[in-house]
Amino acid sequence: MFYEAKVKSYIRVPPHTFHENTEQSIMKALRDRFENFISKDLGVVIGVTSLNEVGEGVIIPGDGAAYYETVFTLLTFKPELQEVVAGTVREINEFGAFLDIGPLDGMVHISQTMDDYVSFSKANVLTGKESKKSLKVGDLCRARIIAVSYKDMSNPKIGLTMRQPFLGKEEWWKDENKAKKFVKEDKKKEKE
Repeated sequence: MFYEAKVKSYIRVPPHTFHENTEQSIMKALRDRFENFISKDLGVVIGVTSLNEVGEGVIIPGDGAAYYETVFTLLTFKPELQEVVAGTVREINEFGAFLDIGPLDGMVHISQTMDDYVSFSKANVLTGKESKKSLKVGDLCRARIIAVSYKDMSNPKIGLTMRQPFLGKEEWWKDENKAKKFVKEDKKKEKE
């Protein structure tokens, strides 16, 4: 899920930027410090959207830099359990598929790609034995987040599933929707 987070922090502005506009220097320092920052509380910081308040600057002896208490707004992506996300298949290998879901990739284990026995071909395609559904690089998919791990903060892990109704490759859930409409229409005709 994407969020806007209002944050208050002291920001260090190095002395070599004192000749610049203070707000521009602070904004540059904020971007350097927070863009692509990853934390369990914020998720992945995509960018600094605004500088809301700037307090008085304080120079620390021995450092020479100015520290400003600032309030600013961040745009973040924080994956939530059970959230449905859209993504594009970036890579397929023998144990599953990696989906690009924005600033992070999620992994769909081969057993979670579809309700079928799934095989992996050397052409990097996952194919269902009975359904003949196939999944390849570049396919647009919907998936549900079933696991999020920040064990390695530089590389959070997101586990996904596509084994639920209206998930998976776009054409799969569109076909499911058409099939459900036909069943409803048939039941309606039976009642008449």
